[in-house]
Amino acid sequence: MKRQPLLVIAAGGTGGHMFPAQALAEVMLRKGWRVKLSTDARGARYTGGFPHSVEIEQISSATFARGGIFAKALVPVRVLGGVVSAILKLRKDRPEVVVGFGGYPTIPAMTAAWALRLPRMIHEQNGILGRVNKLFSKHVDAVACGTWPTELPEGIEGVHVGNPVRAAVLDRAGSGYISPGDYPMSLLVIGGSQGARILSDVVPAAIASLPAELLQNIRVSHQARDEDGDRVRQFYDEHGIYADVQPFFQDVPARMSEAQLVISRSGASSVADISVIGRPSVLIPYAAATGDHQTANARGLVDSGAAVLIPESRLTSETLAEQIHLILSNAQGATQMARAALSVGKPEATEALVGMVQMLASKEE
Repeated sequence: MKRQPLLVIAAGGTGGHMFPAQALAEVMLRKGWRVKLSTDARGARYTGGFPHSVEIEQISSATFARGGIFAKALVPVRVLGGVVSAILKLRKDRPEVVVGFGGYPTIPAMTAAWALRLPRMIHEQNGILGRVNKLFSKHVDAVACGTWPTELPEGIEGVHVGNPVRAAVLDRAGSGYISPGDYPMSLLVIGGSQGARILSDVVPAAIASLPAELLQNIRVSHQARDEDGDRVRQFYDEHGIYADVQPFFQDVPARMSEAQLVISRSGASSVADISVIGRPSVLIPYAAATGDHQTANARGLVDSGAAVLIPESRLTSETLAEQIHLILSNAQGATQMARAALSVGKPEATEALVGMVQMLASKEE
């Protein structure tokens, strides 16, 4: 019996890394491959949506960005331990290809793949390479780019494939948009795993200040950090606004397809979901993002007229309320924004990435 080819995916502990990794895993399984995911304990929290047949391997890794002096001193030891463990695992069950999606948890598997000279590639979701992907960009066989153009080190060529979206998003690709009107309307507020507090500070007040005739029709789905959830929920309750406030929505694609407007950070996965489903959006880039990459991520939607960008430095409840009002009071304009979002979407991104994986595998044969 012929051995099933094996793909090892290495991905870090945020949705921005894990969601495109999940999309690739879903398709490779359908094509008859085995798939293993190498991540750390933080990344394992995002694996609930992965197909059950994906083997999850938690591996030791660390970052200098968190923890005290003692924790930082242990970083090299933990990473080295993770690399040794990854080398042993990859030698025992040799993969055809290893794909890294960025984040510190990818370091052990990608280092092991380099040491063992396995076919390997990275996928960068953002318009600027993350630290780990930048480190490995000169030591892989291919660099796939989700946002174009992507700033790459001199001498490195990237392939623009787009950002893979999960099957749940593809199922709603281009789903019909109900333009704003005098009936119940849905607002989806998503902040990503980093820097979402400012949205909890500003968005509820902006919504509450909308004209009464508009506000009476609004229903809100608001993703807020655990520590912010109670006060956000209480604010909406006190202002008579129907709101579902949760730290994480498992059904973001469904909520997005029902929304008249999305208010979001411009993380790569969020931008990809918005463009593939096709919804008007107000994007607020995370100011502390490396190299201001979230502003770069938003460029396609903004330039096409699909999104309004508000820099964090200019974000106030008054500024945001004005933009929400403009969009929800102009049915024709909102519909045009939805169409414009679709025009920059790349629902074929996963298949393009799959093609690169298969090409790398065929070179090894």
